[in-house]
Amino acid sequence: MKQPTEFDQLMDAIIFAANKHQGQVRKDADHSPYITHPLAVARAIAEIGGVGDTLVYKAAILHDTIEDTNTTEEEIRLRFGEEVLQVVLEVTDDKSLNKMERKQRQVMHAPNLSYPARIIKLADKIINCQDILKSPPEGWTLQRRRDYIQWGADVISQIRSTNEALEAAFDQIITEAEEILDFQVQPFDSIDQRPWGFAPNQVPQED
Repeated sequence: MKQPTEFDQLMDAIIFAANKHQGQVRKDADHSPYITHPLAVARAIAEIGGVGDTLVYKAAILHDTIEDTNTTEEEIRLRFGEEVLQVVLEVTDDKSLNKMERKQRQVMHAPNLSYPARIIKLADKIINCQDILKSPPEGWTLQRRRDYIQWGADVISQIRSTNEALEAAFDQIITEAEEILDFQVQPFDSIDQRPWGFAPNQVPQED
């Protein structure tokens, strides 16, 4: 039997994610189909980051399936393998926690992410922050948009030196956000002053 090519594997991930996210929409004013988000993340990884790893693309396309759909870990493992599953799990929030705890955990755990997970996290924040600026969710106040940008900056501050091009793209969005939203992104060392904050020395390190 013919072995699936990298293209076949990516198409399989896209079809799987499209089926799982079927009926879901983004929070923007146009209520864009949700599948456009993981595809945009994968595209940013390729076009901005210049990453050529099929594993990263597959995990990027699948990165919200466990968190936001009825997808199980076993489904991902059986169809895409343990390595893809583990990367997806790294970027999956625990929905049993409240929103602020989830935000805090993303910042605290970011330094311990694997390289593939860091790449996905960078691209995900690029796409989400672009959306906050260009097509924000309906009903979001100016302060909520500022808070999201600040939180994104806090997360990315913990995974610097991962991919220069993706980080430069994120920094450009921060510059635009400061102008459009008329505020100043604060440095990480003031994290304890944020709603999702903690003492900087609380950031966990791997054994």
